[in-house]
Amino acid sequence: MALKFSVHAVVLFLLACFFVTTIISARLPNGDEDMVYKDPKQPVEARVEDLLKRMTLKEKIGQMMQLERKNLTAEIMKEYGVGSVLSGGGSWPRPNASAMDWIVMVNEFQRGSVSTRLGIPMVYGIDAVHGNNNVYNATIFPHNVGLGATRDPDLVKRIGAATALEVRATGMHYAFAPCIAVCRDPRWGRCYESFSEDHTIVQQMTKHIDGLQGEIPDDKPKGYPYLGGKTKVLGSAKHFVGDGGTVKGINENNTVVSWEELVNIHMPAYPDAIQKGIATVMVSYSSWNGLKMHANHDLVTNYLKGKLGFKGIVISDYEAIDRITTPPHANYTYSIQASILAGLDMVMIPYNYTEFTDLLTSLVRKKIIPMSRIDDAVSRILRVKFIAGLFENPMSDESFVSYLGSKEHRKLAREAVRKSLVLLKNGKSKATPMLPLPIKGREILVAGSHADDLGYQCGGWTITWQGKPGNNMTTGTTILGGIRSTIDPKTKIVYEKNPDANFVKSKKFDYAIVVVGESPTAETNGDNLNLTIPADGLNTIKNVCENVKCVVVLISGRPLVIEPILPSVEAFVAAWFPGSEGQGVADVLYGNYGFTGKLSRTWFKRVDQLPMNFGDANYDPLFPFGFGLQTNAVGVRDK
Repeated sequence: MALKFSVHAVVLFLLACFFVTTIISARLPNGDEDMVYKDPKQPVEARVEDLLKRMTLKEKIGQMMQLERKNLTAEIMKEYGVGSVLSGGGSWPRPNASAMDWIVMVNEFQRGSVSTRLGIPMVYGIDAVHGNNNVYNATIFPHNVGLGATRDPDLVKRIGAATALEVRATGMHYAFAPCIAVCRDPRWGRCYESFSEDHTIVQQMTKHIDGLQGEIPDDKPKGYPYLGGKTKVLGSAKHFVGDGGTVKGINENNTVVSWEELVNIHMPAYPDAIQKGIATVMVSYSSWNGLKMHANHDLVTNYLKGKLGFKGIVISDYEAIDRITTPPHANYTYSIQASILAGLDMVMIPYNYTEFTDLLTSLVRKKIIPMSRIDDAVSRILRVKFIAGLFENPMSDESFVSYLGSKEHRKLAREAVRKSLVLLKNGKSKATPMLPLPIKGREILVAGSHADDLGYQCGGWTITWQGKPGNNMTTGTTILGGIRSTIDPKTKIVYEKNPDANFVKSKKFDYAIVVVGESPTAETNGDNLNLTIPADGLNTIKNVCENVKCVVVLISGRPLVIEPILPSVEAFVAAWFPGSEGQGVADVLYGNYGFTGKLSRTWFKRVDQLPMNFGDANYDPLFPFGFGLQTNAVGVRDK
């Protein structure tokens, strides 16, 4: 009798437990009452710790991968638990994709991520280095070399804020910007991505981070990543460290400098970026004194994470760990081992996810890479995702669509163009300045390959990786278009891309504007040991400027050899790569606004002087660092 009572009691007890559990589960969605990581009211670090302990090794390794969207599917995102997706240069949902096209694509990948066992959202990154420049119809701002010439950190902050909105307009969360390299040699193909040869200007321009991510509150702990809400995006300070100091400016080459030079010239902007709450730091392809940065434990772990106290994500560059070996990918097991042990947290693979997963899993199981290193990497990735609010709002917000290429942002870009222009020469003498140009006249000539070409004036990293010529790659205003909308309608404009000398002589133009320069390039394709204006541009300058009073507008990512042609021109303007708003060039040529830009780089005479930077012992420039003639505005007429 007692035994039957005991069994009966146990059954009743178990039934009671079942019903209580059912009731509690009904009150708490998905029965997640003990899942701290799903509770936004919990501290970020408690959420990180809770989620990390629930993860398998495969799930952790998945978070450490950033994959290119090409050939990627929501199913792959789910199966491998991929932590991040990127669009490299020219990687879009379709040509001329709209903001909604981007959002649909990003959300599809995100659905794969949040349907995983633990529901960890992915973060989507893009090379938004001068606006959301991969995206059709986005506002394209001047490249950094021009922004450095403005000496206006507040302007750069506003550009960062506008870029964040245009990235959000396409559903993405993460911009691979700003580049805080200190370009010490203009032969480097990425020199236009650098604000200046002077680290103090680069440090000032880290205000871009305040615009991208929001201004970090004073009470945040040192080194902690920050994001100021849905209107902001995660940033990436790059490329750590010394990428602007390679031998002969050769991209991905060796930076041969002392520790003191590295710390005093190339490093100073990184503490500023970390203080501003930068979410990620991207490592450089280059080496320092022979050791690849992607394998440099002392600098990545001991210095960046240790001494500087960086608590965000250290991410690789595109296929960069492959290049730890020569030839690239010769020993991928070693490349993974060296980079992860050096302190990298997320690897921009971008395609070989199965190989990466298998090899890293093996290295961990063999205890070659300790689990503590994996946990450090994943903790940093989760920390940034929690701070970014991705767990609460993983899907894209369609309400930002109208910000893409908005009138307000184009007005800001036009302002940036005006402030970036540097006037190097104005008249054969100070008594006879050529600029500003008269708005009224009889007939003028506009010439040159870059006068009516939106792609040329935007430069590399625009729609495609390398950039491309033409006026159908995106929307904007060419310099010729800006001139046409500025001058008096009764003044006749003749446009000839490459006029011959006889044509110029025959017309008796009032004056000519010649717009020439470099072709768009990116990274290694931009390396140039000669730095001369292309032959067709030199020929146009000769044919025009030897036969009529002319102003030359140079479109380039760096100083070029111009000393031989200066005597033949009345005025010379360095316009850098001004971006989509060519109207800003006309604004200043015609005196609606004055020239105010100052060289952020030394303008050399001959390439055999390079590298030559302000403060060098044998400093003999054509135009020194900080040079820039000024003009007064003669009245503003916005059109």
